[in-house]
Amino acid sequence: MNYYAGVGSRVTPLAVMVVMKVVAAKMHKLGWTLRSGGAQGADKAFESGAPAGCSEIYRPRGESNWMTRNTEITVYGSEIWEQAMEIARLSHPAWGRCPAFARALHARNAFQVLGKDLATPSKSVICWTRDGAENAEQTSIATGGTGTAIRIASANGIEVVNMGNAISRKRIVDWAYNNVKT
Repeated sequence: MNYYAGVGSRVTPLAVMVVMKVVAAKMHKLGWTLRSGGAQGADKAFESGAPAGCSEIYRPRGESNWMTRNTEITVYGSEIWEQAMEIARLSHPAWGRCPAFARALHARNAFQVLGKDLATPSKSVICWTRDGAENAEQTSIATGGTGTAIRIASANGIEVVNMGNAISRKRIVDWAYNNVKT
């Protein structure tokens, strides 16, 4: 099975979220499974393009206001959850300043990128951040929480396509709307 992580900022521009929905629908038709986090903005845009029940949505406990129509994966309190927390800790530049809930949000990135067993990686991360970061070295405070997913992807050799980068956005828009191979 092919997996991709569809993630990004809660303040993703509407025009980009429309593209994310189209990308998710097209990826589903090509046999790909979305992994996301159920948050407003980019996550919900990807989720809205994937048919009900055809995605893996990782949400921290206590986020019942993030309604989802896809499969929610529960791994909290398990040994694998502790492994995800460690991956996030190693990937986050200011882990010690994060409160517990923020740490949980960052840990879910490990599952979005590496799968519920942390051993079945997504083949790509498609996202939007203000700074367009596509690898660990390009992340900054402007990358926001999505930076953790980008750093985990970079550490595992996984391609990141960030629609905040004009060249990558054009490439994915051409692919999504014009059937151009990337």
